[in-house]
Amino acid sequence: MDQIKGFHHLTMSTDGAQEDYDFFTKTLALYSIKRTVLFDGTIPVYHLYYGSKGGDESTIITTFPFRKPGVYGRRGTNQSKIVQQAIPVGASEFWVNRLGEHGIEATRSNRFGIDRVDFRHPSGIELQLVENPSDDRQPIVNEEAGVGADHAIKGIYGGVVAVTDRTAMDDFLTIALPLKKMADDENGMAYEVPNANGPTSVVEVTEIRDEAQGTWTLSGGTIHHFALNTGDEENQMNLRAHIEGLGFTDISEQKDRMYFKSCYVRSPGGALFELAWTVPEGWARDEPADAIGQTLVFPPWFEGRKQELIEGLEPASFQDA
Repeated sequence: MDQIKGFHHLTMSTDGAQEDYDFFTKTLALYSIKRTVLFDGTIPVYHLYYGSKGGDESTIITTFPFRKPGVYGRRGTNQSKIVQQAIPVGASEFWVNRLGEHGIEATRSNRFGIDRVDFRHPSGIELQLVENPSDDRQPIVNEEAGVGADHAIKGIYGGVVAVTDRTAMDDFLTIALPLKKMADDENGMAYEVPNANGPTSVVEVTEIRDEAQGTWTLSGGTIHHFALNTGDEENQMNLRAHIEGLGFTDISEQKDRMYFKSCYVRSPGGALFELAWTVPEGWARDEPADAIGQTLVFPPWFEGRKQELIEGLEPASFQDA
């Protein structure tokens, strides 16, 4: 049995909380599924989650808006480069026009024979909407935001990693994770992420040798990690032991993220990957299941710091589309 069951989520460090929330819920028409704070360290920073209305795995994009702390990173090589989401075949023109109407420049491209829309998050991070013909998931319809079933985002397609050494990254992806190589040509390399009964999703690798090393820390304007779904704790621990046993010892112990449990591993190409599985209560652990993402919530270990954190957070109005 595959130890990876698709993507769990993708995480970016962005700029302003308000523009981030408006971009994902109003422009891209995703739903707010959790509003909490950064669990690591002491800096008061939001952790915002977006995805399908029920927060289904493989639809989730999460962000840390860093405008108030003023911590910004450098986009470069040896770093995750592009966040990709899937759209229905034929929906590219709709999204080029919609993004343009929202003041976001977007262009069409084709890579590995698949059409896609290229644009940027307001913080500068590169994004793509990809016409994935293998995706049988239902679209994330949000009529209030003006996006219906023919065009709506379906969830995560994958992510692009920039590296200076293709061979080392190829070994990590095919032996450590392990993923199946789908393509290797002038476009770069593409690897299929196993899914139990769902769509084809990918990790794409591009070789960039003429850029400076990108930032790895949590810092605005950069992608922090790609999270793969192990489905349960047993698969997570087996995969962690497999990766560590191969000598990839830059891998964390399990961390409690309230709604899921995580281990993090730094790939030789620089990109950070997470191995995650959702706990039984999921997003309903601290909010009603039919009202997730509607309130600001804190983990129990921050109970004594709630007021301090609230006062330190960037002002923002989280209103749905």
